[in-house]
Amino acid sequence: MKQLSRRRFIRLLGAGGAASALGALAIPMRGYAATGKANPQGRVVIIGGGFGGATCAKYLKRFSPGTAVTLIERDQQYVTCPFSNLVLGGLHDMDYITHDYQQLQNKFDIKVMHDEATAIDPAARSITLKGGSKVDYDALIISPGIDFRWDAIEGYDPEAAESIPHAWKAGSQTQILRRQLEAMPDGGTVIIAPPGNPFRCPPGPYERASMFAHYLKNNKPRSKILILDAKDKFSKQGLFMQGWEKLYPGMIEWVKGSDLGGTIDRVDAAKKTIYTTFDRPFKADVINLIPPQKAGAIAHTAGLVNNDGWCPVDQRTFESTMQKDIYVIGDASIAGAMPKSGFAASSQGKVCAAAIAARFLGVDMPDPSYVNTCYSLIGPDYGISVAGIYRIDDGNIKSVEGAGGVSPMDADAAFRQAEARYATGWYQSITSDMFS
Repeated sequence: MKQLSRRRFIRLLGAGGAASALGALAIPMRGYAATGKANPQGRVVIIGGGFGGATCAKYLKRFSPGTAVTLIERDQQYVTCPFSNLVLGGLHDMDYITHDYQQLQNKFDIKVMHDEATAIDPAARSITLKGGSKVDYDALIISPGIDFRWDAIEGYDPEAAESIPHAWKAGSQTQILRRQLEAMPDGGTVIIAPPGNPFRCPPGPYERASMFAHYLKNNKPRSKILILDAKDKFSKQGLFMQGWEKLYPGMIEWVKGSDLGGTIDRVDAAKKTIYTTFDRPFKADVINLIPPQKAGAIAHTAGLVNNDGWCPVDQRTFESTMQKDIYVIGDASIAGAMPKSGFAASSQGKVCAAAIAARFLGVDMPDPSYVNTCYSLIGPDYGISVAGIYRIDDGNIKSVEGAGGVSPMDADAAFRQAEARYATGWYQSITSDMFS
């Protein structure tokens, strides 16, 4: 097998299509150059099988076929948050956003363990699973997603979320919220309460309001949607508001945080009522409360989080700055200017895979670039988008000036229809990239 030179490695990583080119190569493993570890194969364990973890597992195996890759994921199937709003709006069913891990196992020889990591011993490089077994690693990647700050809102806990759903982790919560929409009377009120930054998928609550409006317009047209925001502005705000005025005039009202009188402070689930900081009550037939967030639980257990509840990393490789040989990708990581999104997690997964392959190989990791694209549907034929390109600058991920951008205001119907089609293509492409 021909030794891969650093120049060749950099050239393959440098272009936009580098992932495919790297996937065709068998990169010889030489152990950890930094530690002299005499393991010609290398053992990499990935905790979390979402956009970051599944992508990282696949691309690490493509970049470095000799590496033993184990993916630990609690659930047999993965339900995506992207496009879950479209399930709420009646455009798709749950099967459309549900995926399994068979191809990763069969096609890429990735060992998938459906279990839950409960503890990590960085000194022993060992993971304890809920099922009782232990898994050793040479490098560990965690992509734990988000958990909720259940102590942030009085009265809001996992039990209360069964009647006032957040649906910010897709699956059973998505189904609860959909059933509540179907059961509410025509002329009823829906409240959406988005959190302050940072949180998963910044445009998500506003796409959700759009999909609620689409469903209600066609089934319960006298109903209203009230967005009680913790913020004074939000992602793609002008585009959303222009779309709401065009498609759902008078149906959606957005109240910014400074006009609201503070954030949501407490909940009375039995009375379907939420209260702001100054005890102002809001009652509705359906309440979608999206609470403040933090990194997933295993990140806290492993000592990977800062005082804000997120994971600081070397933004060039995603290795934790708090624990050696552990990498954190996706929503849980502090990734500079990149938003917490599925596409960002996927991009980070590929960069992290390349960093670990380079480390095993004993070559320098070239400075990577990162991308993010986010489509939102305001109606079935009305799409908008934002895209960004990012590079390392003085150790931090920063936006590349003049690259990317957002959909234009005042675009015609054909443009919005095209973006709606691109949204579907984006979803099919990224999930295929993850799981097949």
